[in-house]
Amino acid sequence: MSDVPVYMVVNLHVTNADEYRKYEKGFFPILKKHGGSFLTFDDNPITLEGTIPREGRIIIFTFPSEDAANQWWADADYQQLSEFRRAGTQMEFLTMVHGLPPRG
Repeated sequence: MSDVPVYMVVNLHVTNADEYRKYEKGFFPILKKHGGSFLTFDDNPITLEGTIPREGRIIIFTFPSEDAANQWWADADYQQLSEFRRAGTQMEFLTMVHGLPPRG
């Protein structure tokens, strides 16, 4: 499945805006370095069915492949930067969703 795009879906609650801003400032260059693209975020998502465990921000971004996403996650610069996210948010989940394979 490494040849299909993947989508990262994140749910977090910002608890310290100053720490989280430090994370946001460094996030985009590292995302781009690994071929990723930011799609959207929403601070007020609407749940049509089921239960959201905590109010918070939903973020969606994408990578061209699972390999690219795994390289982003393993990047030492990203892991160092993510300490600001960990200090400034309560993370509910960061989930990788596989896209559909190419149709032949």
